[in-house]
Amino acid sequence: MEGNTKRKTLVQLFLSTLYISAFTFGGGFVIISFMKRKFVDELHWIGEEEMLDLAALAQSSPGAIAVNAAILVGWRVAGAAGMLTAVIGTILPPMLILTVISFFYQAFAANAYVAILLKGMQAGVVAVILDVVWGLGGKVVKERSLFLCVVMVAAFVATAVFQVNVILIILAAAVLGGLRALWNRRTAL
Repeated sequence: MEGNTKRKTLVQLFLSTLYISAFTFGGGFVIISFMKRKFVDELHWIGEEEMLDLAALAQSSPGAIAVNAAILVGWRVAGAAGMLTAVIGTILPPMLILTVISFFYQAFAANAYVAILLKGMQAGVVAVILDVVWGLGGKVVKERSLFLCVVMVAAFVATAVFQVNVILIILAAAVLGGLRALWNRRTAL
C-alpha cells in the first residue's frame, strides 16, 4: 500500500472499529455482525466467506471475540499496523465506559431507569444475534450441502439440548471439516 493510502485506510479502520465498539452492546457476536456490515458489505475490504472464517477463528481463539475479530480483520486489511489500529479502536470505548461506570457503580446499580434501559438493550441484542444466526445459517443452507447442514443442526442440538461446551463443538466441527477435506482430496485423486 502506498503511504498516503495506507494512512487513510488505517484512519478509516480505526474510526470504524471505534464506532462499532462504542455503539455495540451485547458482546462479540454482535460486533462481528457489525464488522461484517462495515468491512464486507460497505467497504468491501473482506469477502463474505473470509469474514465467516475470521469470525470462526475469533470465536475459537482464547480471549474476547471482539478483540480477536479486530486482530484478524486489522491484519487482513493492513498487516501489523492494521491489527494494532483495529485493536486500539475496539478496546478504547469499553475501557472508557467501564472506567466511568466503576466510579459511579453504586448509583448505577440502584437506579431503576438504568435497569429499564439495560432490559431494553437486552431485547435489542437478542434481535441482532438472531440476525447474525439467520444470516450465517442461511449461507450454510444455501450451499445445499447435506454434510454442512447436519453439522450445523448437530452443533445446535449439542449446545441447546445437551449443554455441550461450545469449545468442544467448535473443535469437533473443525475435525469433521478437516476429515471431509481429506476425504474430498483423496476421492479427487
